[in-house]
Amino acid sequence: MVRETWGTRVGFILAAVGSAVGLGNIWRFPFLTGESGGAAFLFVYLAFVVFIGLPVLIVEFVIGRRSNRNVIGAFKELDNPNWQFAGFVGALAGFIILSYYSVVGGWVIQYFVSSFTGAYAGDAAAYFGQAATGTNAIVAHAIFMGLVAGIVAFGVRDGLERAAKLMVPSIIALLVILAGYGATLSGSSEAYAYYLSPNLDTILSNLGSIAPAAAGQAFFTLSLGMGVMVTYASYISEDRSLLQDAGTIVVVDTSIAFLAGLVVFPFLFTQGVEPGAGGAGAVFISLAAAFSSLPAGGLIGAVFFFTLGIAALTSAFSILEVVVSYVIDTFDVERRNATLVLAVIIFAVGIPTAIDLTWLDVYDKFANNILLILGGLLMSLFIGWVYADQGVDELTKGGPSKGLATGWLWVVRVVIPVVLAYTLYLGATEYWAFLMETF
Repeated sequence: MVRETWGTRVGFILAAVGSAVGLGNIWRFPFLTGESGGAAFLFVYLAFVVFIGLPVLIVEFVIGRRSNRNVIGAFKELDNPNWQFAGFVGALAGFIILSYYSVVGGWVIQYFVSSFTGAYAGDAAAYFGQAATGTNAIVAHAIFMGLVAGIVAFGVRDGLERAAKLMVPSIIALLVILAGYGATLSGSSEAYAYYLSPNLDTILSNLGSIAPAAAGQAFFTLSLGMGVMVTYASYISEDRSLLQDAGTIVVVDTSIAFLAGLVVFPFLFTQGVEPGAGGAGAVFISLAAAFSSLPAGGLIGAVFFFTLGIAALTSAFSILEVVVSYVIDTFDVERRNATLVLAVIIFAVGIPTAIDLTWLDVYDKFANNILLILGGLLMSLFIGWVYADQGVDELTKGGPSKGLATGWLWVVRVVIPVVLAYTLYLGATEYWAFLMETF
């Protein structure tokens, strides 16, 4: 079977940005920032993105383009089949994430519709309880997964690339409009102070809890450690600069995450809502209540949840592509059949989340604070110590210079493993404590 390729560089960049720009930016980032100290979390998160996320993104690009295969088959193609377990870790992370991500995507669909009917205008917390669990959640979960599968079934150019070219610019434009409106609200000054003024003492005293969350968010929002960027890079040609493409993706994705904070926090502070209150449901409960009390709140809510829905789709179809690509490459299965079967399986795995929100935390913390970090660590060790010369050679195709590529290699070889290993230890310790407390 002939392997597909991206039609244009812009198409690849937008698809990769679309993968990175999703619920992680607009849903997960604000409530994690609120739970973890506002500007203190933002500071640590940005540090992880620049000094850890960017080098690891290039690692995944190198593996993907060098192999022209999916995240699992890549290591066999690179003559290191014993390292395929690194790819399995990434694919498993994506599989778990998409199972509950689709449930949250279903929430977005319900809230978008309710912006016109006014269903959440009364008791926002009660409405969230009805939307987030039970039959409504399962049906909306099925609808969202069906939309994702439909896009992936059309393939790389006609599905992923075409959708990304339409959706990503729309997300940016809508967020800019919402952020501009948020700046006019009475609580905007207090919100900006909370969001943009880090306190060094707060960072240092809470680093043990902030670091795993910030690292997990950095990897989640950049789609690292789950094989998305390996898979996407396998479709690009050798004349492109991986460093330039990676840098563009990091800048755009991080800017959108930052912009999401400028949207969400002014609404919360204007309504006197405590940042981070409500956990995973914070954006839905708090913002729904805020929208309901504002002039033209239904319209503002519709625009916000429409933006959130588009962002959710761009990330979801990229995650599904990881496992679909593996099945196509390994078993030579027709794309539409592979997509349908895998979508049904992932939908079934997500059902517990749609019944009991406890499972959302169980899945989310395991996938983000452990599997994503472990996947990034293993791929970095592979490039840094096993496939170093070939990695440098691949990176220099289309630029940068060999000297710069060698500098990147030493960061990947020494700095990344130390930071990620320590972060993984903190994340595993925190997750174990969470399980003991929950069950």
